[in-house]
Amino acid sequence: MAQPPYLLDASRCSATLQAIQDLCARESWLLLAAHIRTTHVHVVVEADATPEWVMSSFKRVASRASNGLGLDGEGRIRWARHGSTRYIWTKEQLSAAIRYTVNAQGQPLVVYEAAR
Repeated sequence: MAQPPYLLDASRCSATLQAIQDLCARESWLLLAAHIRTTHVHVVVEADATPEWVMSSFKRVASRASNGLGLDGEGRIRWARHGSTRYIWTKEQLSAAIRYTVNAQGQPLVVYEAAR
């Protein structure tokens, strides 16, 4: 690693969630669940794009939101090159993914769950 790990504090977590929500609204993607942790982000979204595209889009808007806070130095690397992306095919898989995202990450930090 060329830089120390990037940690999301309360303001960075909130900015990240807001950026993800705004992007989902612009793209007409359905945000079903999100959990912003200090070191990573979990998101369940229904989108008309590949999971890889969605993930890179979330990283892009979250980085812009963090840049807007003015808390990080120029050239700060925030995200790993990739991440875990999965297709969800069944209602059971969807329910499990939402439960995992919202409830299985330890102490809740910044969490979003769509009303069902």
